[in-house]
Amino acid sequence: MNYSFLKDHDWLLITTTLLLTSFGLVMVFSSSYVLALDEIGNMYHYLQRQSLWLTISIIAFLFFMHFSYRHYKKLIPFILIGCFFSLILVLIPGIGVTGGGAQSWIGIGPFTIQPAEFVKIGIIIYLASVYSQKQSYIDQFIKGVMPPLVVVGVIFTLIMLQPDLGTAMAILITTFFIVFFSGAKWRHLIGLGIVGISLFIVFATSAAYRLQRLTSFLDPFSDPYDTGLQLIQSYIAIAHGGLSGVGLGHSVQKLLYLPEPHTDFILAIIAEELGILGVSFVLVSYGLILFKGVAIGTRCKDLFGSLLAFGIVFQISIQVIFNVGAVTGLLPITGIPLPLVSSGGSSLLVTMISIGILANISKHTKRLRKAQLRDEAKLQAS
Repeated sequence: MNYSFLKDHDWLLITTTLLLTSFGLVMVFSSSYVLALDEIGNMYHYLQRQSLWLTISIIAFLFFMHFSYRHYKKLIPFILIGCFFSLILVLIPGIGVTGGGAQSWIGIGPFTIQPAEFVKIGIIIYLASVYSQKQSYIDQFIKGVMPPLVVVGVIFTLIMLQPDLGTAMAILITTFFIVFFSGAKWRHLIGLGIVGISLFIVFATSAAYRLQRLTSFLDPFSDPYDTGLQLIQSYIAIAHGGLSGVGLGHSVQKLLYLPEPHTDFILAIIAEELGILGVSFVLVSYGLILFKGVAIGTRCKDLFGSLLAFGIVFQISIQVIFNVGAVTGLLPITGIPLPLVSSGGSSLLVTMISIGILANISKHTKRLRKAQLRDEAKLQAS
């Protein structure tokens, strides 16, 4: 049997992704079993739920890894309709599910789906497709750069109505990178940057509770029992872990001291139980995914595939930066989960789909390169 087709797969990207998700599953259980036992009476609750989502995510990953990314161009109208419809649906009382102060989920039986997570990849596909077709006039702001940004603006507004500032800002920053790699002029990029920062300031200061949450990281000890509680407990967990940690399963902060130990702040538990070495494994894994994503985007000769790859890898990187920054007190707490590691079905599924698409772009690029080399060899032989 000929297994040469296996060589076309990006095994470093695939292996790193599967290792990180497996590690995440272990840490979800380790960080959540006390909370699950206290809240639900079943210490395996979050592990069981995450295992089910991981199974679904791996199936989706395998599908999208083999589904040609070029087909997405034909699906753009359906993708946009799905994005708008789901974001409107989540705002309807009785359909949208509220959690953590935001109405960001839709309940489907025993599951809850977060539409904004799926919108992240949907908007990347849309922008990559549109800007790849605007190259002849990408230097014209009104005709080339601005029209897709109107769609992004509507998406941003719908997400802010939930409200979910972290996800909305992640989409804006990813949009900026896609516009940058599409070849827009620097003055247009600077203008977009100013608009994006202005939007952040306006929405951040539009509600007192939101501003307090975003600025509490500057001095968490000024309100140690409310807005500063989560960050202070995170500091304690990180300090407790040291170089090698206190041992897997032996965290003290997960004993109902640190809120959300299995979701937004799972990195603090990793730092406590596995120390700097455990955190280094996570960060190196993300570094490899970033490296592979940039390499795939650079090598892809199809601009649509290239922009799609860059959009995916920078979307994941932005989420990592937001999460690590929040856990360490370097950035405001925005509720962004740690991709592939934190508990959360929608985030895990969308990230696995995104990396599956990235792997497909890599496979297509390798096969195209092989075909070109064969053609060149035939020409030289003749």
